[in-house]
Amino acid sequence: METKRKKTAFIGAGTIGTALGNIIAETGRSEVILHSIESNVVGAINQTGINNKYFPAFRLDPGLKATTDNTILSTADIIFLAIPSGILIDYISGIREHILPDTILVNLAKGFGNGHKTIIKSLQEQFPNPVCTMKGPSFAKEIINHIPTGFTLGTENDQIRSSVSNLFTGTTIYLDNSTDVTGVELLSILKNIYAIAMGITDAHYDSANIRFLILTKAFNEMRNILLTFKGSEDTLYKYCGYGDFTLTALNDLSRNRTLGLLIGKGFFTENVSHDLVLEGRIAVNVFYEEISKIRDITNEFPIITELYKILNGKYDIPAFVNTLLRF
Repeated sequence: METKRKKTAFIGAGTIGTALGNIIAETGRSEVILHSIESNVVGAINQTGINNKYFPAFRLDPGLKATTDNTILSTADIIFLAIPSGILIDYISGIREHILPDTILVNLAKGFGNGHKTIIKSLQEQFPNPVCTMKGPSFAKEIINHIPTGFTLGTENDQIRSSVSNLFTGTTIYLDNSTDVTGVELLSILKNIYAIAMGITDAHYDSANIRFLILTKAFNEMRNILLTFKGSEDTLYKYCGYGDFTLTALNDLSRNRTLGLLIGKGFFTENVSHDLVLEGRIAVNVFYEEISKIRDITNEFPIITELYKILNGKYDIPAFVNTLLRF
């Protein structure tokens, strides 16, 4: 008897959704559909085989299709969530009638959901679905060009792990695993915060010594925050931890490192991308406020303390590195 092919959907036809969707489509093991509200993107993918907005020079696998139709989600065995974290929970809630309760939801977004909760926590509270998270050092442009790329799959459920892992067997996507779902989620947010700090540092000093001095301080502070929120130290050494942090902190393709460079060079004005500044400010503010309730944040977490001052307009930016060296 012939085994029924799986159906995989991506909510979001941006860079990461398109790149990972194309990788899966190339295997032929699953029907893959990109769900998007951008009708021009959907039309271009279906008519020309090219995502003209996000990958205009790349021809996608013929098996990768796109749609604006919410009802198609009801046929999916696995749905990857590939839209910005700030809108993800509200958007999914608005189309929940089209998502079957046994469909696996895989969170790709890196940020908080509603309030001070991780996206996985918000999903678990609001949906009956099995959920997991998938995070790692990954630029979508390299994924779609078949550059080997690592992700950490965070789940406590062996069946979920097997179902998601099987989609990527034999591809250029390499997975390690963690049962520390909270830790995987938190590290994907923290790495953006500390990438801003590294950008500020490198904007002021063209020095390998200072760069890696601050990098070490940043990694240790990430560890302390992870443990404060009951994450596992082992998660730091997965793709989602050290790998994603160093990629984001040291590579100029990183949006958050770029924000740090702009701040460090004195271009932190209203002309800087509002969305990028808002993303960094939200993450810093949430951690700052939550840690302040239980720990001495100024002395124990100096980097996030200084970033909080900067992103809330209360700081002399040139003093940033010198301040950190005192701790």
